[in-house]
Amino acid sequence: MEPFIRVDGIVAPMDRVDVDTDSIIPAQFLKRVERTGFGQFLFFAWRFLPDGAPNPNFVLNRPEYAGASILVTGRNFGSGSSREHAPWALLDYGFRAIIAPSFADIFQKNCFENGIAPIILPQEQVDTIMEKSKTVPGFRLTVDLERCVLTDTEGESINIPFRMHTDPDTHEFRRQSLLKGLDEIDLVLEHGDAIADFESRRGPHGGVLTGSR
Repeated sequence: MEPFIRVDGIVAPMDRVDVDTDSIIPAQFLKRVERTGFGQFLFFAWRFLPDGAPNPNFVLNRPEYAGASILVTGRNFGSGSSREHAPWALLDYGFRAIIAPSFADIFQKNCFENGIAPIILPQEQVDTIMEKSKTVPGFRLTVDLERCVLTDTEGESINIPFRMHTDPDTHEFRRQSLLKGLDEIDLVLEHGDAIADFESRRGPHGGVLTGSR
């Protein structure tokens, strides 16, 4: 997983609440076995018209948001089914950070496991970023995970502290994991020597061998 230290990018606004995972990546595209290639199907029902042409009214099809790497959206983003394909699609499309007042719990966990920073801000701050991303051409933010602040690169030099989880301990654990680019499997493998030592001392039925330390 690519480490997340600092990301500077264009902010795309999705002014909707309760965006569920089926809207993020529809069920008909879940048959792929790879983690890559889902970006082309992101928000498929909204990005494309029934004839397959791009919907000119959808935000991600507008030229000013081309290459956006930060998404700002409404509360309870990622609700619905627990499909991990949703963050796969967002990451494959190019998003590294999502700003919202709240996230669905399982979606939030899946973001952490795939290198996306789910940034929680109060509603009024989300509204301010949403408005700027709609009205300021090329509006950008820098997400600094070392300091846990958002910097408005419009030139106003405002710094907005943020959290990625309401529980401080979980926030810090996830922050460190993202900074190092470690998912849950990587975290287990960091203790490989201790695991190998324990396994070497186990008996045939799972008990610790007599005389082992």
